[in-house]
Amino acid sequence: MQPNTLLDALLDEAGFSHAGLAARVDRAGLARGLDLRYDHTAVARWLRGQRPRGRVPDLICEVLAERLGRPVALGDIGLGVQGGPADGPGSPLCGFVDRATALWRSDEQQRRQVIDAPAVTGTPAVMPVWEWENPPEDTDVSRAGPTRVSPADITLLRTARAHYELMYRRAGGIATRARIVGFLTAQTAPLLRGAYGDALGRRLHRAAGGLVAVAGICAYDSDAHGLAQRYFHQALRLAKASGDRGLGAYAVALLVNQSLFMGEYRQAVAFAEAALRSAGPALTPALASDLYAMQAKAYARLGDGRVARHRIRRAEREAERIRPGAEPDETGYVQPGLVHVQVAEALLSLGELTAAHEHAAAAVGSPAHDRGRVHRLGMLCQIELSRGEPERAARTALAMADQARGMESQRLRDRLRAVRARLVASGAGPARQAAELIDGALRVPL
Repeated sequence: MQPNTLLDALLDEAGFSHAGLAARVDRAGLARGLDLRYDHTAVARWLRGQRPRGRVPDLICEVLAERLGRPVALGDIGLGVQGGPADGPGSPLCGFVDRATALWRSDEQQRRQVIDAPAVTGTPAVMPVWEWENPPEDTDVSRAGPTRVSPADITLLRTARAHYELMYRRAGGIATRARIVGFLTAQTAPLLRGAYGDALGRRLHRAAGGLVAVAGICAYDSDAHGLAQRYFHQALRLAKASGDRGLGAYAVALLVNQSLFMGEYRQAVAFAEAALRSAGPALTPALASDLYAMQAKAYARLGDGRVARHRIRRAEREAERIRPGAEPDETGYVQPGLVHVQVAEALLSLGELTAAHEHAAAAVGSPAHDRGRVHRLGMLCQIELSRGEPERAARTALAMADQARGMESQRLRDRLRAVRARLVASGAGPARQAAELIDGALRVPL
């Protein structure tokens, strides 16, 4: 069950409180001989994704249409015949844009039913990837809207994506999310609703998809996993509309990473396989190496060492083919050393500590952006503790805590907590001192 952002947006536009809508629906029902007794709690349930029973959806449309002075259909309130407020790639493109922009607005307004929604699992999680991978394609994405879109607008979106990605790497997702969501609402939404032909429209959807993916990364980094998943699904749908299979594979890679975090290892393997299979010539060496490395981590967690090692070899071969300047903007995160740290994590899960240490040390010794360096140091520290080297681990932990200073990131805090717990458990004096310093860093509120 996903939050109904379309109904929330229309409720806001109409100026209705939850209690106000409930009272008007009750009165509309009474005029038709229905004894309805809804209150504000019922409306809150509808906004969380529950579908009202019987004729109530039609009454909601009637009440909103009367206030707004225009027709309101079931699809406009997220209660169309397909049964709810899903944002999935299977919805028509114009309807998808309406749902996507409504989600951005709800996120910007910090609606708790949107921010706190859990990630979906099972078929609802798999279908967006399946629909991206399979026909039908969008034959024409042109649109007649109030404002004509220009190539300069697309340049603006691409520049914004690069700006917010850099901000995320330096300051963390918590600090960046509000800014990028504000940009999506104020700048990107009007463009998607604007006027453009098919060719320009595909470029527009591609630029918007890259920006939405970064918003999803920031939500993931803020521990809003249901919201992050919806952004990743949106990026996947925008990629399909653009016709760029590489962007779609990148969006799937983000879902793979989230699946790993949530412990959905078989799903991570399947998603990565879909991206590797479907991207075709658009699959770059950087993206391929990351997908194979994440598969290696998943197989290692599943206890399949043979396949994990095979994926490690594939990831390393692809990494050797990466050429600076030959990759799209989105895969710039695959920097030197990334595959090393991914492989180190897989080898650690397999209990191969010596090889894991070699890869982790190589990762730390390679150039990295601020955020990536924290994670690399955290992995090296974890391996050093597993090898019974608490003094070396303490020095690494101090470097990690210093590097993380000033970043607002839930994932980095998770990494710091995990390292702190291992340091305390080691019982060594230097390790305990390093744990105390990490404790101080964790006391700084986000």
